[in-house]
Amino acid sequence: MVTAIIVSLACLIIGCVGGYAIFRYILTGNYKEMINEAKKEAEVIKQKKMLEVKEKFLNKKAELEKEVQQRNQQIQQSENRLKQREISLNQRQDDLNRKKNELENERKRIESQQQKLIHKEEELEQLQEQERIKLESLSGLSAEEAKERLVESLKEEAKTDAASYINEIMDEAKLTANKEAKRIVIQTIQRVATETAIENSVTVFHIDNDEVKGRIIGREGRNIRALEAATGVEIVVDDTPEAIVISAFDPVRREICRLALHQLVADGRIHPARIEEVVAKVTKQVEEEIIETGKRTTIDLGVHGLHPELIRIIGKMKYRSSYGQNLLQHARETANLCAVMAAELGLNPKKAKRAGLLHDIGKVPDEEPELPHALYGAKLAEKYKEKADICNAIGAHHDEMEMTSLLAPIVQVCDAISGARPGARREIVEAYIKRLNDLENIAMSYPGVTKTYAIQAGRELRVIVGADKIDDKQTENLSTEIAKKIQDEMTYPGQVKITVIRETRAVSYAK
Repeated sequence: MVTAIIVSLACLIIGCVGGYAIFRYILTGNYKEMINEAKKEAEVIKQKKMLEVKEKFLNKKAELEKEVQQRNQQIQQSENRLKQREISLNQRQDDLNRKKNELENERKRIESQQQKLIHKEEELEQLQEQERIKLESLSGLSAEEAKERLVESLKEEAKTDAASYINEIMDEAKLTANKEAKRIVIQTIQRVATETAIENSVTVFHIDNDEVKGRIIGREGRNIRALEAATGVEIVVDDTPEAIVISAFDPVRREICRLALHQLVADGRIHPARIEEVVAKVTKQVEEEIIETGKRTTIDLGVHGLHPELIRIIGKMKYRSSYGQNLLQHARETANLCAVMAAELGLNPKKAKRAGLLHDIGKVPDEEPELPHALYGAKLAEKYKEKADICNAIGAHHDEMEMTSLLAPIVQVCDAISGARPGARREIVEAYIKRLNDLENIAMSYPGVTKTYAIQAGRELRVIVGADKIDDKQTENLSTEIAKKIQDEMTYPGQVKITVIRETRAVSYAK
């Protein structure tokens, strides 16, 4: 039994050893085969990598060669440019050397000529000295005496020429100044709006029926006498239907009376006590309106910083007139004219406008002064702290005071323009209107004329003609004929410009 186990163990050991030997042999064979395959693959990879490295090396080498070639080309180009620049510098150096030689030769030539000129000048001075000595001996005068006589003669001749030249310049300056002055005045007039003359001494109060007249007159005339005493006007109640005439030289009194009558008639209570109450109330209202009018006027004109009393005086101008011309409108117009003219002359337009607005404040005094209105206005302006040149312009606009600033003649001229322009004052308004009508009628008398307009205070006549009746050539002849007829038949200031307009209009309607 034991022997069998031993034999079995021995067989088992021998079998294990034999199996291990066989397994090792087989494993060793596989290992060698795997190593061989790995070596082959490694060789293949090595060859591939070597090829890739070789290819990259060749590419890199080509790139480097290309870059080297480009740099060589750049270097070659730089060398070429340097060679060209060197050639150019050499040429320039040669030119400079040549010019230097030429300049040197020219300098030597000039020095030689200067030496010759100096020699000639010395010879000329000697000859002049000899000639002077001969002239002195022949004339019996020394050089200094002859020079003095020559200078005196030249002085007289220069004085004569200068006087003639000065006279020519002064004549030309006067002509130019007159033209410029006329231009400035005409442009100033044309740029300022104008007003026509207004009523002067009466106001008509309209009533609904004549029964009111009896109530206004009152028992034995007590109401009308109370109203006249309270307002200082004359009330005319006559047969004029539905109207009562208020007469007074003072427009403020007439306005107070008109407003008082309006309130009394509307209220229906008319008796002396009521009249005095209403007149006092209306007087206060008119005073307030006067102040408000003065403020509005100064604001409209842009005149600021006036004393309140001067503002009140400006407001009172609304109820004053001079030769039928409203004083406030005249003052506003003069102020605008002064501003435009001062701007044309390069002066301060605001100061000129202020002087123009205040120039007639002496015409609306609270009490009758003994001085002329210009001097009284200057006194008022000085009293209320206006500047000296403003006061002088007010006082000198009728030559009653010496002018000390350029504002004074401007105010004087603009005052005359505003008062003397056509239509400003009642004395010439009818003749002015008649002249404008005559201008238009003369142009309308020609065939083919459809419309005429006299504009710019009669200084221009515009004539509209029918395009189908007159051609362009006839238009020129018509303008000349109208101008000649106006010149022969009418009397007018300045000149009249005739403009003939011929136009064709085509009108259609899209429906």
